Amino acid sequence: MNIAHPFTEGNGRSARLWLDMMLKKNIKRCVDWQKVSKHNYLSAMQRSVVEDAAIRELLRAALTDRINDREIFMKGIDRSYYYEEPDDDV
Repeated sequence: MNIAHPFTEGNGRSARLWLDMMLKKNIKRCVDWQKVSKHNYLSAMQRSVVEDAAIRELLRAALTDRINDREIFMKGIDRSYYYEEPDDDV
C-alpha cells in the first residue's frame, strides 16, 4: 500500500488504516500504534520496499486484540499524524 498509494499527503495514514482493517478482519487484531516508535517505524518503512522483515516484526510486537476499543482506534489516528510531522531536530 505504501508503494501503490499515488498521493504523498495521506499515504502513511491511508496505509495504516488499511492495514488495521485487514488485520481486524483476518486475524482479529490491530496495531496499537502507541507502542511503535516514530523513528523505528519510519526507518522500517523505508527499508520495507526491498525487505519487509523489520516492519513485520515491529508491527507484530505491537499487535493487540483490543480491536473494538475506541481509545486504541482514536489514539492510532492521532499517532498517525504524529508519524508524518517533521522532526524537531531537522
